Amino acid sequence: MLLARQGHKVLLVDRDTFPSDIMSTHYIHLPGKVRLARWGLLGRLMATGCPPIPRNHLHMGEMELVPPAPPMPDGLSAEAICPRRYILDNILADAAIESGAEFRAGISVRELIWDGDSVAGIRGHDKDGTPVEERARLTIGADGLHSIVARQVKPEEYDTIPSLTFAYYTYWSGVSDPDMHIYFFEDAQGVLIFPTHDGRHCIGVGGKVDGFEAFRKDIEGNYMGMIERIPALAAELRAGAREERWMGTRDQPNYFRKPCGPGWALVGDAGYHRDFLTGLGITDAFRDAEYVAEAAHEGFSGARPMGEAMANYQQRRDTIAKPLYNFTTKMAGGVEPNLADWLTFGAAMAQMINT
Repeated sequence: MLLARQGHKVLLVDRDTFPSDIMSTHYIHLPGKVRLARWGLLGRLMATGCPPIPRNHLHMGEMELVPPAPPMPDGLSAEAICPRRYILDNILADAAIESGAEFRAGISVRELIWDGDSVAGIRGHDKDGTPVEERARLTIGADGLHSIVARQVKPEEYDTIPSLTFAYYTYWSGVSDPDMHIYFFEDAQGVLIFPTHDGRHCIGVGGKVDGFEAFRKDIEGNYMGMIERIPALAAELRAGAREERWMGTRDQPNYFRKPCGPGWALVGDAGYHRDFLTGLGITDAFRDAEYVAEAAHEGFSGARPMGEAMANYQQRRDTIAKPLYNFTTKMAGGVEPNLADWLTFGAAMAQMINT
């Protein structure tokens, strides 16, 4: 969308057809909301019935913290949002098409095309098995944790930490609280509660990664066992209804990947991934989409050499993401953040709002 708006010829391909859902915390922090507003898409999203989230509550033992909201630009309210992915992704894809990008759904990319040591395009097939081959000056992999682009370009990984936690979540009706809550228990388990579309709440539970196999032997029993530690919530769930299937994973590696090279770039989880615990995935991806689009435009327009522009993208991403990454992995590792950690996290979020 951003590149097409700057006049570049863009082809977007996706294996799925939209609207479709995907495993995701799908919480959007305030810097992500600011970007949706900047792109002219926030009003469209809110018109779908996405509920604003007035406050965030962090519960650690007997302590409850409601962090103050940072200043917001352009009169935007300091209310986060947690839209369903099948709604959000469809809005983003439509906006890309409206901006001039071509979108082809149902295309499975199987390999990259190379010209020497530079990526020159993609090969794959459509849903009927018809071969697809497209060439481009720049191939951007926004294709997630198990990115085919990343697998083939083999970027350097750094600051890597193996998966620290597992999580299971589902959607419930009958929960009344409009706020977001995160509960951290002393045994490194926790519960996350987010209001989302259709009057439902996304409620996830998790713990240390080595507890995953035992948990999955009785998902419902173990899930409700954690919920029972929050009596008011447990009572609402017993009176309400689970509306969707269980979703769970222990595949949450933490890493930075070098996000650029000759003819290619990575964005979102393809280039940088952290534990689900802080719900930063979409917010980080929005930020990095802006950064990589700005870099690509500089390179295409001749404002600076493409390699230099993309190196600047990596530097900008790493500088702002590293404090958030450290905070997230510390929490996922079972270490309770101190006041300095929270202040650093808040400062990084404020910086993302303003850049």
